[in-house]
Amino acid sequence: MSDYTVTKTRLFAGVWEGMITGGGEQIPEIEVSHLGETLGGVKITARDQKPGEWVLQITIAARLLCDGVQVFVISERGSGEKLNAFTIVTGEPLEDDIRAEVELLRAELDMLKRAFRRHCLETS
Repeated sequence: MSDYTVTKTRLFAGVWEGMITGGGEQIPEIEVSHLGETLGGVKITARDQKPGEWVLQITIAARLLCDGVQVFVISERGSGEKLNAFTIVTGEPLEDDIRAEVELLRAELDMLKRAFRRHCLETS
């Protein structure tokens, strides 16, 4: 398990920003991947008068943004352990898709409840 924790602070002007805490005073080695590709544009800066805390800035290249959901994974370089992840949703709104999925899940849950109740009656 990693000694580092990554917490998002904001996304502004194409730069995802977060805080890295833990791990002592050694600068963490962080990598960011998208669709299995390791990205550049990662900047880690020590916080003044706060040992063990760093500012993490990840520049999101325009070429990575396209319709759909894009997932970026932040991990520790040495161990490959995932520290955090963030998603960016672009293009057509997914609202209709999500509503359809919820309705489908509700219907399946109702079907399972009926089958379970029938099973309980038959076995008792």
